[in-house]
Amino acid sequence: MLLSKGNWVKQSCLVLVLLANIYQSIDQRLELFVHGHHQLGQKGTGPGARSSHAIAVVGNKAYVFGGEFTPRVPVDNKLYVFDLDDLTWSIADVTGEVPPPRVGVTMAAVGGIIYVFGGRDAEHKELNELYCFDTSTNKWALLSSGETGPAHRSYHSTAADDRRVYIFGGCGVAGRLNDLWAYDVEDGQWVGFPKPGETCLGRGGPGLVVSEGKIWVIYGFSGVELDDVHCFDPVSGEWALIETTGEKPTPRSVFSTVGIGKYALLCGGEIDPSDLGHLGAGKFSSEVFAFETETRIWKRWEDLADEGHHPGPRGWCAFSAAQREGKDGLLVYGGNSPTNDRLNDIFFFTPSL
Repeated sequence: MLLSKGNWVKQSCLVLVLLANIYQSIDQRLELFVHGHHQLGQKGTGPGARSSHAIAVVGNKAYVFGGEFTPRVPVDNKLYVFDLDDLTWSIADVTGEVPPPRVGVTMAAVGGIIYVFGGRDAEHKELNELYCFDTSTNKWALLSSGETGPAHRSYHSTAADDRRVYIFGGCGVAGRLNDLWAYDVEDGQWVGFPKPGETCLGRGGPGLVVSEGKIWVIYGFSGVELDDVHCFDPVSGEWALIETTGEKPTPRSVFSTVGIGKYALLCGGEIDPSDLGHLGAGKFSSEVFAFETETRIWKRWEDLADEGHHPGPRGWCAFSAAQREGKDGLLVYGGNSPTNDRLNDIFFFTPSL
């Protein structure tokens, strides 16, 4: 049957529309894949498998410090440097007051300076020293210790803006903590904030994010896994328990988290603790969630990366905000696995927000 010229044009337009819809669907799936997990190759001498360590990014380099291979036994106090462009590890040739080995430590960078706080030493003592490392000179310096600043702790959380390094919670000498502190890098002084009150239990392994000028405390472990979100406004000095909606994650702790704009990304974590405590491996998640701080809505992220490019279930990782090829994302290194084996792989997750 022959089509008239008018019908042929209509049929051709319909086919073009259908093809456009198909290509758009493919593009969307490809975009999700491109903006998913990517395992990075590694060359050179790296830290090896470990958990309970810390990582911070300055420019195109990621700095790794601390951690354990055997539970509760610090590995070393070398500072490892990973070039995010050529994917090569090196060990920094450092000077100054080098921190002793430790686990459960945190780091954050402001400009070219990395700040390292707390942790637990080889004798299982909680620590409260604040060190800084100048990436331009490769020199360590001890900034505070003893009675100055936050109490001794490990497995706390750290985040930073362009002037302050924030410390929240963790495992203290007498139990889990729920206090918030900030180190002002310009004044060189610690600032203690009001405590959040009874609704925000003391906790280890929480998420801590700076977003839209406010400090967000996300989940954690208080003897049980938690699923609450709290917000502190530094201007008003007030805390608020946040009611959230959407595809809310199950209770968890020791996950990887980072703030990107108005979003907090949450990846993995422990959703059921081991009966052996830190000596064993609990049940871990491999899920990724995004929390929008403006709308207070959770969204579960569908990652189309295949198994070889996905970090899988894990917790107790080192993590940091990073940028590769002009894209902001979450860098995750190592951690503990469901088999209680420490991991030595490194992934970069780029969300499509």
